[in-house]
Amino acid sequence: MIQLPLSKLSNVGTTIFSQMTQLANENEAINLSQGFPDFMPDSELMDLVDHFIKKGFNQYAPMGGMIGLKEEIARKIENSHQAIYNPDSEITITAGGTQAIFTAIATFVKKDDEVIIFEPAYDCYEPTVELFGGIVKRFEMKAPDYEIDWNAVKNLVSAQTKMIILNNPNNPSGKILKENDIQELIKIVEKTSILILSDEVYENIIFDGKQHISICKYPELKDRSLLVASFGKLFHVTGWKVGYCAAPKMLTDEFRKIHQFNVFSVNTPIQLALGEYMKNDDHYNSLSQFFQEKRDFLRKGLANTSFELLDCEGTYFQALKYDKISDKNDFEFASELTVNHKVASVPFSSFYKNKLNENVIRLCFAKKQETLERAIENLSKL
Repeated sequence: MIQLPLSKLSNVGTTIFSQMTQLANENEAINLSQGFPDFMPDSELMDLVDHFIKKGFNQYAPMGGMIGLKEEIARKIENSHQAIYNPDSEITITAGGTQAIFTAIATFVKKDDEVIIFEPAYDCYEPTVELFGGIVKRFEMKAPDYEIDWNAVKNLVSAQTKMIILNNPNNPSGKILKENDIQELIKIVEKTSILILSDEVYENIIFDGKQHISICKYPELKDRSLLVASFGKLFHVTGWKVGYCAAPKMLTDEFRKIHQFNVFSVNTPIQLALGEYMKNDDHYNSLSQFFQEKRDFLRKGLANTSFELLDCEGTYFQALKYDKISDKNDFEFASELTVNHKVASVPFSSFYKNKLNENVIRLCFAKKQETLERAIENLSKL
């Protein structure tokens, strides 16, 4: 029998999202764990995809992406953040945000390079860094406010620091970066060659009149940053797996060297449809209000329960602290909640390397009204 080689990611198993979704399916539970909508995207967008398929746009797109879509992305970024990107040479269409993140890390992180991440962290950052021989340095943001101590972050920086990965707004905490955070970051990276990978896939889902502060608004950061976003989050089409990376030409040139041998190019008719759909700014400018109504409905429905609702400034995730309900760890509690109360969530400890347990779970509220109503009814019985 052939002996299998050593695993490159020996400590990695099935993601928590897949685990909780499987548990939800097995127990016929309401799935508020995995971050995807259970409602249809706009029929206008679906009709555009159908239109371009029937028009015969079914072969390879250019490696960097369809120029019409890239022009609309550049226009959106300029209008939103007053930042200029050349659509041809500084924007690359990717097979979702995760592929963009993977490619960015693969492009720039080499053996023994250090990468700083902020936990709770989206689960693809660390294994990708380790896959390419990098070393992860972590700063733990903690409940209930998930603030960043920038002096502590500064102490993580060394001569080997290659990259800092940001997730703004943060999944799972819903925390957004403020002006002070950006100014502290600028101080840390000035006079260094540190790159910034800024995961901003929830940039258009910000609540209570607050503003998303993109890394690209600041020239001293833009010039060293790779900005990642996702149409899956923007237009309720996570299964289409289309995103993009915006970066200065010098970084984009290197990014595309890896991208071309990873996926090469991305779904042609969907790119064309997205480009046409984006010509109407209302399709994304209305997103915050759309999801704030869902957030507020969920929060109001849970207000009289024993859950403590933590602040949710952005994303479509609500964090709940449950220590008044149970003394079980968050994985045990989330599992029990799924099996016995038919609501699936994600335990926050899964977003920390050391499995930090603060008795917090995450619910996704990107769901139909009736789905949220059923979940609130079940959770109100605890």
